[in-house]
Amino acid sequence: MAVAVGQQAPDFTLRSHHDEDVTLWSFRGEKNVVLSFFPAAFSNVCTGQFTRIGENEGRFAGEDAQVIGVSVDNSDSLRAFAESLGLDGTLLLADFEPKGAVATEYGVYLDRFGVSGRATFVIDKAGVVRSVVLTDNPGQDILEEDYFAELASCNVGSDRPAS
Repeated sequence: MAVAVGQQAPDFTLRSHHDEDVTLWSFRGEKNVVLSFFPAAFSNVCTGQFTRIGENEGRFAGEDAQVIGVSVDNSDSLRAFAESLGLDGTLLLADFEPKGAVATEYGVYLDRFGVSGRATFVIDKAGVVRSVVLTDNPGQDILEEDYFAELASCNVGSDRPAS
C-alpha cells in the first residue's frame, strides 16, 4: 500500500545523477518536494513526463518546490537522461541498490516488472504528504498541472504568498 496523504514522507538517501547523495529530509523547512517515481529513463512516457517537468522547472521553483525523480536506473543512466532533456533544477535519484528499496517503502515498486510504478507525491515543507497520484499501469502518463494547485496550498500561511 502506498504512503498516504497526511502521513510523514519516509526519509531516504539516494545517489543523484550529479553523483552526490541526496536525503529527502534535507529539504524540510526549506522546500516543498514533488517526488516523482518513474519506471525507466529514456522510455517514451518517462521522456515525455520529464520533458514537461523540465519546461516547468521555473514554475516549480516559483512554488518553492524541488522536483525529485526516482527510478531503479543507475546514476550514469540518469545523468545521460537529464543531459538529453536539459534538466537543470530537477534531481534524478537512483533507487538502484538495493533495487527498488525506496519505491518499495513508498508502496510503488512493481515486482513483476522490476521497476517502480509511475507515482507522484507532493510533500510540504514539514515533510507531510499532501497529494498522491498513482497510475494503474507504468505506461500511463501523469500530467503535472494538478501539482501546482497543491503546491500553492502548501505555501498558504508561509512567509510568501501563494501564486
